[in-house]
Amino acid sequence: MASASLKLSIALTYALLLSSACHGLEVGYYKKSCPRVEAIVRDEVKKFVYKNAGMGAGLIRMFFHDCFVQGCDGSVLLDPTPANPQPEKLSPPNFPSLRGFEVIDAAKDAVEKACPGVVSCADIVAFAGRDAAYFLSRLTVKINMPAGRWDGRISNFTEALANLPPPFFNITQLIASFAAKGLDTEDMVVLSGAHTIGVSHCSSFVSDRLAIPSDINAALASILRRQCPANPSPANDPTVNQDVVTPNALDNQYYKNVLAHKVLFTSDAALLTTPATTQMVLDNANIRGLWEEKFKKSMVKMGAIRVKTGYQGEIRRNCRVINRS
Repeated sequence: MASASLKLSIALTYALLLSSACHGLEVGYYKKSCPRVEAIVRDEVKKFVYKNAGMGAGLIRMFFHDCFVQGCDGSVLLDPTPANPQPEKLSPPNFPSLRGFEVIDAAKDAVEKACPGVVSCADIVAFAGRDAAYFLSRLTVKINMPAGRWDGRISNFTEALANLPPPFFNITQLIASFAAKGLDTEDMVVLSGAHTIGVSHCSSFVSDRLAIPSDINAALASILRRQCPANPSPANDPTVNQDVVTPNALDNQYYKNVLAHKVLFTSDAALLTTPATTQMVLDNANIRGLWEEKFKKSMVKMGAIRVKTGYQGEIRRNCRVINRS
């Protein structure tokens, strides 16, 4: 007889599949048109992540930043052109900090050799984020990522500023930002857990966490003041690890850091400012395997934001430019 937890897991998986199907997405979408696509993308991601774990963190962040602006449509990949000199990737939330574009290029090149004109860049971004999570979690976070997204043709600098939650947001602003994308408070807390990997520029936290009184751990603040200039500038803006305990592992250490006030951003510390989100942090920190299961669910849910299909988009030949007729 199946355990209650197994039944719950099966029910959650079924619900996710139904939800994704409603958005035109399905697991195994390319099983007939490009059966090796997911293995091809995974191989490319593995090459880069095993050389530099930070690249994996960048790919997970890229998936988030793509989905929150214009939906999950690969718009974050588009380069500037004379017709569109300021796309999303040049917006302050993305430039110069967003990483992983060369991974997507390599994966797209390999996929095009196998199945030309079939697989969207938006799906490659989703697969790459999924695979980065798998490798950075020591092969424990296995996400069944639905596919079927088409690529968008619009990429706008100001939309990135308007839609991506900045690191100084408070809890009310964070909840509203995620709700606008169809994600609930738990999704927000769970996806914030991706701050367990990767690095941050000093400019993202010095002014509101170190320059003025805050609840940041005194020992961590002292270390950060030695690593960061008092007034970061584009010419002097070093990076520091977001998780000082397990900086290259996708795990639940982030929530332990939140409880210990050893996090960089105001938005991280904000998770302890309501009883409901504090309880979520406690559960994710203390219940083995809970966050990893919730992270899988929230990644799939995020991957269904404003998906484009058919006439709404295209299958780009080059992820950096829209197709020309």
